[in-house]
Amino acid sequence: MMITPIHRFRDIERKPEYLQPDKCVPPPNSGSSGTMWFIRDGCGIACAVITWFLVFYADFVVILVMLLPSRDYIYSVINGIVFNGLAFLALASHMRAMLTDPGAVPKGNATKEFIESLQLKPGQVVYKCPKCCSIKPDRAHHCSVCKRCIRKMDHHCPWVNNCVGENNQKYFVLFTMYIALISLHALIMVGFHFLHCFEEDWTKCSSFSPPTTVILLILLCFEALLFLIFTSVMFGTQVHSICTDETGIERLKKEEPTWEKVTGWEGMKLAFGGDFSLRWFNPFSDLSCKKAQPASTATVSPSEMAAQEAFEQRSDREVFMEVFCE
Repeated sequence: MMITPIHRFRDIERKPEYLQPDKCVPPPNSGSSGTMWFIRDGCGIACAVITWFLVFYADFVVILVMLLPSRDYIYSVINGIVFNGLAFLALASHMRAMLTDPGAVPKGNATKEFIESLQLKPGQVVYKCPKCCSIKPDRAHHCSVCKRCIRKMDHHCPWVNNCVGENNQKYFVLFTMYIALISLHALIMVGFHFLHCFEEDWTKCSSFSPPTTVILLILLCFEALLFLIFTSVMFGTQVHSICTDETGIERLKKEEPTWEKVTGWEGMKLAFGGDFSLRWFNPFSDLSCKKAQPASTATVSPSEMAAQEAFEQRSDREVFMEVFCE
């Protein structure tokens, strides 16, 4: 028998010991906001290193094999600036996606003292993650790699060695977009270079020997084509998730929305931090806007308002928690 959300709420309401606050260790009081977010996962670190290596390999082939030997100085300068600029933005977006807290819920905050401080009324329920011992906000999911509950988690990506959540989805979208652009740019330059070498002597179109040049260009072509397809698909799915306000996990589990959706252009402005501007394409800009409270939550009772204020005061990071009523 499938358990509906209503049944799940009632089970927790009838069994308050489900939260088991005595088994939770209070979170550390040290200022974690100043520490750098980094996931110590061997597979993720290896994938991140491979990503950087492939970008540097592409830059090596583009500069030393195709552009420097070219006799057209303007062609080499323009394409060199464009390719290296896009590569720099791609790697910067990758770093921001990897080192930005995706929206982790404070760990171990489901303590007896904290639950009592929420002053919940009879009939009000909260969720506790049994794995990280945290009060679980709405739309949060536990990541087995990050070992934390992540707000608005879309998926865990090993290529950025991090979860994609509400705080770093912008940087992940920029990363996929810039990788797709440099892959397309590399494919176009490889095509022109092959045509140029076929028309002239192969010994004059590269500083490397003809067999080495062909091998390097074929490897770059294969890499660029593979990553162009992969990142284009990821970019499209991420934009679709933003515009529909439905994460990959929610779509996979076919969860019924219990929140007021922010879709279309408004969803894009929320994810990228404000109205459309060049800041959208800047991986160094932070998110300057936060999601406003839905209109339906404007009529909450004073005790619910106090519960939310107590939750925010107890955590080092800004956390949004839904208090469900039957």
